[in-house]
Amino acid sequence: MKSRSVLIDRHPGRSAQTIGVARALGTNPDLIHEPSVGVIGTKGDSQCYLGVMSKVDAIHAQLKSKVGEGPGQMKLRLVQPEYTIATSDGIRNGTREMRYSLIGREVTNDSLCEHLSATGLAGTIAVVACDKPPVGTLAALLEHNLPSIIMSDGPIHPGHDPKTGEALDIVSAYQVAGNPDEAFRHHIAAHACPGIGSCGGMFTYNTMQTFIGVVGMQPLHMVAPPSDDPRRTNEFAAELVGHLANLIAKDLKPRDIVVRDSIRNAVIVSMAIGGSTNVVLHTPEIARAAGFADFWKDVMTPEEFNHLSQHVVPVLTDARPYGKYSMVDIDNIGGVQVIVRELLEAGLLNGDVMTCTGETLAAQVARLGSKKADGKVVHPVEKPYKPTGGLRMLGGNLSPDFSAILKLAGVEGGLENNIFRGKARVFEGEQALLDALEKAPEKFQNNDIVIVRYEGPVGAPGMPEMLDPTSRITTLCRERNIVIALMTDARFSGGSVGLVIGHVGPEAALGGPIGLIEDGDEIVADLNKNELNCTPLLDPAINARRKAAWDKVVAANGGLHPNCGVADTRLLHRARFSAVPAIRGGGLHPNREVWVRDPREARRSGFAPSNKHRPGSKKAF
Repeated sequence: MKSRSVLIDRHPGRSAQTIGVARALGTNPDLIHEPSVGVIGTKGDSQCYLGVMSKVDAIHAQLKSKVGEGPGQMKLRLVQPEYTIATSDGIRNGTREMRYSLIGREVTNDSLCEHLSATGLAGTIAVVACDKPPVGTLAALLEHNLPSIIMSDGPIHPGHDPKTGEALDIVSAYQVAGNPDEAFRHHIAAHACPGIGSCGGMFTYNTMQTFIGVVGMQPLHMVAPPSDDPRRTNEFAAELVGHLANLIAKDLKPRDIVVRDSIRNAVIVSMAIGGSTNVVLHTPEIARAAGFADFWKDVMTPEEFNHLSQHVVPVLTDARPYGKYSMVDIDNIGGVQVIVRELLEAGLLNGDVMTCTGETLAAQVARLGSKKADGKVVHPVEKPYKPTGGLRMLGGNLSPDFSAILKLAGVEGGLENNIFRGKARVFEGEQALLDALEKAPEKFQNNDIVIVRYEGPVGAPGMPEMLDPTSRITTLCRERNIVIALMTDARFSGGSVGLVIGHVGPEAALGGPIGLIEDGDEIVADLNKNELNCTPLLDPAINARRKAAWDKVVAANGGLHPNCGVADTRLLHRARFSAVPAIRGGGLHPNREVWVRDPREARRSGFAPSNKHRPGSKKAF
């Protein structure tokens, strides 16, 4: 077994504490020079993370029982569990602290890089919660590239209004923020999130846990069960240790699993579940860590992404926030493997890719005895919940990066003949919009398109998500039966619904066209052409005049537009000067260049890449 352990030379100084650790953990000090194995977890200040420690403890106990020199044991050194930290999206939405949310993905990646590489872990089990830390964890495991496996902690159960019986979740609470009745607002908040676990709808958490399962790094049947399901601390813990032992024995590494076709599988399933727009931020970063320099060139083009979503992949799930059911309901009808089975049988996934169980994706689905779609929570491909995929990317003169993303599954109106025409209402930052929604909601009119700018990866800095304003706007639209769109260089929660377009790039802070929009401009979102355009900016003279005025303001402010947020901590300062654009994942990389591992560490996929998808085909591979 290959190991990167620094202890292998038996230096007495480096051995002293390792002997002490082995004794403290109750393991054999004679094994301290063997390759190490351990469990890692994510922590934060919300109920998303409250169940993680019990799973980590259960897995650690299973590892301890399997480490040693006896029959059937692994001759390995056990290390103590390690945790990363992250902020709570649900608590921080609508505040300036939300700038740290996406940055938390990067902090997780960095801290685990330090732990995995410095400890030299030859085998790792990760327990993850919320939505940014799991992606940072997966990226770190891919960079470390030694046998590893992930288990999500699990979703929270839906809450219920005791007066009406209505199912509630955190989005329900955000959507009543504008209600004038304080007692009603508290009533919903008090019943929306009972128990423990991460967000229960098909928001970003469950989008990315499903992604991690389909991409092969998490057993499929471990995705959907709720956090308090006893299987997570009993049989799942034992199964994970067994799978890790198999991965170590076979020397099967993350980069053998996360290959081009498995990433494509995961993106396609994200479309089919009406998943979060954040998937197009996280996938480029996962692909980068897996050894692909540019996801949008090496794995899937934006045009191909749109073709699959428009013509090939339907939405199969009737799930919150655009539908009715939660991830717990999906677990009750058979789990995410039901969705994967439907797509495999329709020829929309490559079932031959390897997974962390040591089986191909198709073989894992077959072994699990995956059920067919129930037609209520999960619909069959031939009779889908919605006929087209849930996500769409837009180009046009407002999105020359071809980065703008719309969650089509969540649109509730305004796309007549797939076109929206609106009048711009410009807000220089999220807080200005929240103030307007709080103080004068009546001033918002039908077919307004709200522009929120200087909230991108560089401008905020940190690219916060906007669940608070989008939820208020959704409620306003429902109450008045109108359509108000929102466009921003920031991003959205997976719980956002409505005609909302994020990741518009280049962002305003970097001189993108979104920074040149003025109040009253006509904005056109054309989903027939997949374009987002500002009509006045189609005139070169107007465009040049506005850009010159913008450049003058920036020059007078020392090279940074004054509407950008204050980078008043070292971490925010790092984000301002190293964040890459949204189209490349919004991560923190030196000189804004996406870092790719040393080519001397060549990828070893074991699978020949599929032929590039050709528009016009009804197949995804």
